[in-house]
Amino acid sequence: MKFFFPDSQDQVDPSFDFITEERDPFRVRQRDDLYAHEVLTEAPFDGILVSKAIVDGQAGSAGKYTGAQRHRLYREGAERFFRLNHGHTPLKIMGDCGAFSYVAEEYPPYTVDDVIDFYDGCGFHYGIAVDHVIFQYEPKVSRDDERASEWRRRQEITIELAEQFWQRCKARRVDFTPLGVAQGWSPQSYADAVAALQRMGYRRIALGGMVPLKTHEILACLAGIDDVREAATQLHLLGISRCEDVPTFSRHGVTSFDSTAPFRQAFKDDRDNYHASSRTYIALRVPQVDGNAKLKARIRSGEISQAQALKLERTALSLLRQYDDDKVDVELVVEALADYSAVWDGKSDRSSQYRETLTDRPWRDCSCDLCKALGIEIMVFRGAERNKRRGFHNLYVFEQRLRANKEGTLRDQDRD
Repeated sequence: MKFFFPDSQDQVDPSFDFITEERDPFRVRQRDDLYAHEVLTEAPFDGILVSKAIVDGQAGSAGKYTGAQRHRLYREGAERFFRLNHGHTPLKIMGDCGAFSYVAEEYPPYTVDDVIDFYDGCGFHYGIAVDHVIFQYEPKVSRDDERASEWRRRQEITIELAEQFWQRCKARRVDFTPLGVAQGWSPQSYADAVAALQRMGYRRIALGGMVPLKTHEILACLAGIDDVREAATQLHLLGISRCEDVPTFSRHGVTSFDSTAPFRQAFKDDRDNYHASSRTYIALRVPQVDGNAKLKARIRSGEISQAQALKLERTALSLLRQYDDDKVDVELVVEALADYSAVWDGKSDRSSQYRETLTDRPWRDCSCDLCKALGIEIMVFRGAERNKRRGFHNLYVFEQRLRANKEGTLRDQDRD
């Protein structure tokens, strides 16, 4: 099972000083900042998923790439741009259209040739056909049901574009492997889409629109697809990262998937910010005084002085570092975090969760390069440089768990 990490220009600055929080003034982001596969000794994924919507944007909205970054990607190609051969087994690049970005549109904003130009121009290894997302899951609604009219329209658009994509890829003799997309709202509709794509000639098919589905619903769709899937057909799950279900997914022909979930949990989740091998931990929130909107509003209103807020912030950071050096007791640190939280948050009491994180010190048991280098700084929820590094750590743990599940699946197959 191959894991592709969706690119969103997530890099970290190696010159960042965690004590002074300053960086090299001559830093150039694309040239100097590092991707996860450069920070960690072993890449925490098998490849990168790059979206046209992220790079090029669409009418009325820009992508996440600057003009200079975009031109550099096209000029140098993906392997050089992402530095994929930097001390690792060469990683693969998969391209997609970014259908989530235009889900509200009547029709996809890109032509088939637009997308092929993007994939071939950047030197991708795999390219996903243009598709139109269906978010609903109604397993009892048939294709002829009036309730399915919009879903059917989107599925038909996706199938028509897949046919055009397949024919244009053959005519243009592209260097990447094309993937069709199956969109559906039920096990039967997904099976119908896969059958249609196989008739066109696709042997790699991505399954879209499954992000909101529960695991048993995904498995029901995969079981339905089993009835039509040919032995040579490989499936890719778009946006799905259920690590514990990998062995089951693989038995249904799934050979790859992509997701940002482990990375984003580092700074988007309320509790599960740091992944350990068997559980997750909450990160220790110490926001910057000048970077927290709620706290800045209280300072402006005169409710609290800036000097007091800065003192509480600095005390919390100092005690965290002293704790990591075994110089202070855990309760003193928890109290300092609670005192500062009362100022910047004033609602949530996370003391018991903080105490558990601090007592267990999971960063000391982790073998990833980031935990060994940063110590307790990896646990501090504060700004992109710490939060993204914690996200990279989560990718490392996710890859370790994925590898363990792969090995377990192989052992089961050997016994069978």
